[in-house]
Amino acid sequence: MTDTTTGIPSPDPTRMTAAAIADGIAAGEFTAVEVAEAHLARIDAVDEKVHAFLHVDRDGALAAARAVDERRAAGEPLGPLAGVPLALKDIFTTEGVPTTVGSKILEGWIPPYDATLTKRLKDAGVVVLGKTNMDEFAMGSSTENSAYGPTGNPWDLTRIPGGSGGGSAAALASWQAPLAIGTDTGGSIRQPAAVTGTVGVKPTYGAVSRYGMVAFSSSLDQGGPCARTVLDAALLHEVIAGHDPLDSTSIDAPVPPVVEAARNGSVEGLRVGVITEFRGDGYQAGVMRRFDESVELLAGLGAEIVELSCPSFTKALAAYYLIAPSECSSNLARFDGLRYGLRVGDDGTRSAEQVTALTREAGFGPEVKRRVMLGTYALSSGYYDAYYGSAQKVRTLISRDFERAFGQVDVIVSPTTPTTAFPIGERADDPMAMYLADLCTIPSNLAGNAAMSLPCGLAPEDGLPVGLQIIAPAMADDRLYRVGAAVEAAFGARWGHPILEEAPAL
Repeated sequence: MTDTTTGIPSPDPTRMTAAAIADGIAAGEFTAVEVAEAHLARIDAVDEKVHAFLHVDRDGALAAARAVDERRAAGEPLGPLAGVPLALKDIFTTEGVPTTVGSKILEGWIPPYDATLTKRLKDAGVVVLGKTNMDEFAMGSSTENSAYGPTGNPWDLTRIPGGSGGGSAAALASWQAPLAIGTDTGGSIRQPAAVTGTVGVKPTYGAVSRYGMVAFSSSLDQGGPCARTVLDAALLHEVIAGHDPLDSTSIDAPVPPVVEAARNGSVEGLRVGVITEFRGDGYQAGVMRRFDESVELLAGLGAEIVELSCPSFTKALAAYYLIAPSECSSNLARFDGLRYGLRVGDDGTRSAEQVTALTREAGFGPEVKRRVMLGTYALSSGYYDAYYGSAQKVRTLISRDFERAFGQVDVIVSPTTPTTAFPIGERADDPMAMYLADLCTIPSNLAGNAAMSLPCGLAPEDGLPVGLQIIAPAMADDRLYRVGAAVEAAFGARWGHPILEEAPAL
């Protein structure tokens, strides 16, 4: 039913879950075009303050929505997310729509093809609203490294929304989209979810195709779903996951039953591990208080809590910041100013090498340059074994620690981030302090297993969201949704409403 004064369907679809929107469209309660227009109006109203989007594809979104309405009118079956709007991280190629990866070096680049993930979204009838802001080439923990300016956290616009996928998380938390896509190399889906009070999932490495996703660190990068509820994340997970012959790292196996798990959440009889290394100095008191309450809640729901030690996790941060920069120094070599994107100094008087140097100087930001130099050094002759080789050995130790842990427990829980969202600019000149934001998330990327972050309350010191991380073995992604749904329901009953309802109005 539509309000004739505003033209927006009632109830307002911008405040509805993705599942409810899809059901409403399928039932004819409102059209996909009405839903898209409501979200585009919300973007117009608030995104100047939030800066979640780098590009809004108004015409493309409305065309996709009309196609869903035409299919419904023709009696064709609709998918479970047909007509639901989505914000897409600007790291996935989109045919005819700019893809910048948050960098000046690709400013204005329009890809000639869709990423596999983009194509699967379109085939499912998902309405892509536009591309979201991000740390340049996904290198960062705050979305302050975007060449196009930072994104604000909708809970407090003076604070960071997490990174590198802060734009996607902020779009959710500011009610500009019910669904979003992020990528997670060292925590860039889960960390933004934690500090914005939303849900973010890093699927098992290889479960979601990387074809058409601009590479940062190929052995770590993983696309995944972002949403405001566990069920919505599961519905999106099911759409984007699955084998892709175009991606050599894609897993040729059935997608775990994530939607079924999200609809039937329970922890009764599950063994839940708590890692001793995920606490101590550097952890905000309010974050640990909410985490400890979450563990008590799990025990009250029938889970068995098991204390575990994974000693190698203390070395994860150092290993990650050798492996990821090493791979990025290789992947970013293709951005030379000669093939696509920005080109500087090509006036006929300079060599190709000089043009490349000038283009990279102008096109790459400080964090990208820092990581490329670090990675190139780690891979250089005489240092490879001492740095990159040693980091890969630590990665093996981390995988073995996870294997031992999952021999004793079904899932592991931890805080998602050591602190709540920090003020924009607070860590801009201290890379090490910035890197510590991913302290709890990095081990799962190095091991390739599955992990989720969901809200577990507000920190008493500042009233900002705290995230609970759930970690499961590789290809046991359904366990994330089973536990996550149970925790979400229990906290929802305790709070009496979704935690985002407590966010200040924009």
